[in-house]
Amino acid sequence: MPHTRSARDALLCRRCQHYFITYNPAFPYGCRAMGFSSKRLPCLDVQEASGRPCLRFQPKPGQNS
Repeated sequence: MPHTRSARDALLCRRCQHYFITYNPAFPYGCRAMGFSSKRLPCLDVQEASGRPCLRFQPKPGQNS
């Protein structure tokens, strides 16, 4: 079963060096590169706001994108 584009994009956050967990129950996910926290994965908010996938994605060290 193929992944949808949004499912693939959501996986990108977890593989990005800028992604972090805030431990704030109201806004549990964050992006250091974009400087915000969200209830959803940051790449989903970026996609919704700009209409484009996140351009700040950088793979974590030791991972291939």
